[in-house]
Amino acid sequence: MQQGAIAPWRLLRAVAHLLHGMALMTRFPRLDAAARHETIRVWSTGLLQRLGIAIEVVGTPATGATLVVANHVSWLDIATIHAVLPQARFVSKADVLRWPLLGWLIRGAGTLFIERDRKRDALRVVHAVAAALAAGDMVAVFPEGTTGDGPELLPFHANLLQAAIATATPVQPVVLRFDDAQQRCSPAAAYVGKTTLLQSVWRVAAARGLRVRVELMAPRASAGLERRALAQQLREQMSARLGL
Repeated sequence: MQQGAIAPWRLLRAVAHLLHGMALMTRFPRLDAAARHETIRVWSTGLLQRLGIAIEVVGTPATGATLVVANHVSWLDIATIHAVLPQARFVSKADVLRWPLLGWLIRGAGTLFIERDRKRDALRVVHAVAAALAAGDMVAVFPEGTTGDGPELLPFHANLLQAAIATATPVQPVVLRFDDAQQRCSPAAAYVGKTTLLQSVWRVAAARGLRVRVELMAPRASAGLERRALAQQLREQMSARLGL
């Protein structure tokens, strides 16, 4: 296929896949947890494939109640993690509810939403995350709070880590790196600055050789730790892996 035709073709396939996902979501109430998780895994993997993104997974996924802490690069991050950890419930900013099609799907996957402009909302979400962890769920958070360009991590917000500490839940750091044939950190995947969602989607669809590497680091205990100290330790650990 010619270079100029790749992006439109991928986008067409991705939109069809999104519509298929909406149809699958109507079946969720009738599925048990295992079936829902498998549906999420297959659909998320399929979205990456249709956008021309290869995925490489390193490490062992945690099981049971776990707080997953990942760096945030792109709107693709949720689908990427769901391709590996389909049982994860995300904490996401409420803005994504306005994304066409994707917002509806993200809500349907059990996402917990936070209004970042409302300081008091953070406490509500901490309690919601703690309740989910206490019930045995896996919850995934992006402690940077927004997307970065990939090579360097933004400062971590420690609030949501309190949910793991309060419930003595292990924390699994996950490092995402998007690369391509030319660059170790591909700018095609970065969703930063004044880039709009549509611009970012086009860049991803037009990219050649885009790959996402998912590194699942060993879970670590959180009980008895101070949240800011834990946030700093996680950031240093994840930064070291990104720098390799």
